Amino acid sequence: MIAGVTYYLSQHPSIVAFRWNHTQSWGSTWSFLVTSIAFYLIVSVMTHLFLCLLVRRGKPVSLGPILALHSLMMSVVSAIIFAGILLSTAAEIKETRWFWRRTKTPFQWLLCFPLGTRPSGRVFFWSYIFYLSRFLHMFRTIFSIFKTRKLTFFHLFNNSILTIMSFIWLEFSQSFQVLAILFTTLVYSAVYGYRFWTAIGLRSACFPFVLNCQIVLLSCNLVCHIGVLTLHFMKGGCNGIGAWVLNSVLNGVILLLFLKFYVQSRRKKFGRNGEIGKDKDL
Repeated sequence: MIAGVTYYLSQHPSIVAFRWNHTQSWGSTWSFLVTSIAFYLIVSVMTHLFLCLLVRRGKPVSLGPILALHSLMMSVVSAIIFAGILLSTAAEIKETRWFWRRTKTPFQWLLCFPLGTRPSGRVFFWSYIFYLSRFLHMFRTIFSIFKTRKLTFFHLFNNSILTIMSFIWLEFSQSFQVLAILFTTLVYSAVYGYRFWTAIGLRSACFPFVLNCQIVLLSCNLVCHIGVLTLHFMKGGCNGIGAWVLNSVLNGVILLLFLKFYVQSRRKKFGRNGEIGKDKDL
């Protein structure tokens, strides 16, 4: 069974022979990226306006089991991507270590791809699957509009930027993406599993689980960004460093927006009832 899982997640010919290009990979063009994000923003705004016109202000709209099913699906998808890229990374390091072992350790390779790295092979296959999964995450914004009757800039900006960044990872073979996907999918599998747990009526955590997971994820990313910058200057350069600079700036903006959102939500909850309540839907 383990051998079968390993084969289908890291040794299958379609995974090993994967190559990111604009003619064979669906959704791999800049025009598709821009169009899809514009469509996401328009649909989100129109849905919010539509509900404001037809449904009494502040009244949530029930979606039945859709939220629970979406959370379960995203948890399973994230877990599969995590397992796939973990096994693929191990196989990739084993097969290519002869090329870079004199200058890098395996962990350094995870942070800093050698110059000239092309977006092909196992690791980039799962990076591509992660990119496609970002479009499934966008449905969460629509569900949130129905559930809370609110449309926040943080939701729109966060989903849009993360989709752009996952596209840039592939387009420029950016360093650091392997660890970023590992951290993100691990956290998402836990967060969406928790959301499924609470959506079916089971007991929620006594602390803000989702917010704390988001803090852990952002902290890990920040530490890794510092590692990439250090290796770039100490080891002769990392592949896709220009894209990494843009990625770092966008991550910094997301971090600032998240901290602002976090502080405001804590103040509201302390001011309303003197204690920390349940998680807000991120």
